[in-house]
Amino acid sequence: MIIDLPSTSTSAINKALVDLRDSGGAVALGRVLTLVVVTDDAHAEDAIAAANEASREHPCRVLVLARGNKRGAARLDAQIRVGGDAGASEVVVLRAYGPLVEHGETTVVSLLLPDAPIVAWWPGAAPEDVGADPIGRIAQRRITDSAESRDPRKALEQRRGSYRAGDTDLAWTRLTNWRALLAAALDQPPFEPVSTITVAGAPDSPSTELLAAWLTAKLKAPVVRVRTKKGTGVHSVRLERRSGAVELIRPDQNVATLTQPGQPDRRMALARRPVKDCLTEELRRLDPDEVYGEVLADGLPKVGTKTLTERDAQRQGRLSPPGQAARQQAAAEAKSARVSRAMKRATPGEPTQRVGGTADPNVEHSENASERGTSPAEKVAAVKRTAATGRRAASSSSAAATTPGSSAPAGAAAGKTAAKKTAAKRTTAKKAAPAAGGSTGRTATRTAKKAGA
Repeated sequence: MIIDLPSTSTSAINKALVDLRDSGGAVALGRVLTLVVVTDDAHAEDAIAAANEASREHPCRVLVLARGNKRGAARLDAQIRVGGDAGASEVVVLRAYGPLVEHGETTVVSLLLPDAPIVAWWPGAAPEDVGADPIGRIAQRRITDSAESRDPRKALEQRRGSYRAGDTDLAWTRLTNWRALLAAALDQPPFEPVSTITVAGAPDSPSTELLAAWLTAKLKAPVVRVRTKKGTGVHSVRLERRSGAVELIRPDQNVATLTQPGQPDRRMALARRPVKDCLTEELRRLDPDEVYGEVLADGLPKVGTKTLTERDAQRQGRLSPPGQAARQQAAAEAKSARVSRAMKRATPGEPTQRVGGTADPNVEHSENASERGTSPAEKVAAVKRTAATGRRAASSSSAAATTPGSSAPAGAAAGKTAAKKTAAKRTTAKKAAPAAGGSTGRTATRTAKKAGA
């Protein structure tokens, strides 16, 4: 819901907010902060859209101070947005004209949430000293974006000269994923010092400057800047070590390739982050970003203003050819697509049977080996033929056992005769054994008597 309040005052805006809470049930109890957005009237809608997305994670009151034409009479037009038009927040758009343009803080102060932190955000051009700005003085966090400046390098120098605890820049926030990947790569063995750092990026990218400053401040190694095409952002980082170079290349603005000695190349998503994601990340913390302050104070002066062209960097071995990186990435994507299509076309295989309970899944019964390539219908027909053959053999054996005049009685008689002959032989052997033993004993007695005589 959107409510327009033309030519209004801050007291009328507060009254309208109270009426909305009483009638519509919109409450301010769940708001965790007040986000003050200072912009111009032409870029207000883009800033409101980003703030609405960030408010889904951080419910807040968004006060948008859209500065209009300084000429003319003093006038304040307001617009209140709640519900689906404001995400998880309540948005108050203040369009100031005339002398009110230079006194926006007096308009904002009466609309702040009580006992809630204040975050100020300049999505476009920011004052040289944001900490000394009237709105910056009342804010705990001050967010700028050097990428929106005409001269990003000069804007970073201004941020460095006027830095106060609580300042941050979205150009630094866009490096979160780059810093995480490089730190994870250096946390793996071998733990060798970095001798040389090469950072390639566009000349209009302040994120490239901050990344080079962070690496040289933390790794204590010299850094070389390489210029790439404008609008490409950060292109690559190369860290030289004794065992080989660690290289992170993003040739297409979306997917990066990480190369390390002794390890296969790894591809990972590394797209350029939109403003809403960066703003959401910055609103997660209200304490000062100390690392950002150290990078501005210690790292940025070491980067310098001297840069190399891509051709010179390739000639010195500091930069891999961009075309080669793009071709390798395209080949890896094509291979991955082929493997994915093959997996989708593959059919489930037959279950493997094991011989004698063996744990080797590659040892199969000969029956399974012979049945490979046989259709299910053929297997069913073979089972039916085997069953029919078994029934015919069983019926033939039973018929032979019951038919008169068959050879079965003769076989039984022959068996009885053989048993009688065997029993007779055993009886004869038993009778002969004692007799033979007795005669042998008498012969031995007579021989002993003669020897004694």
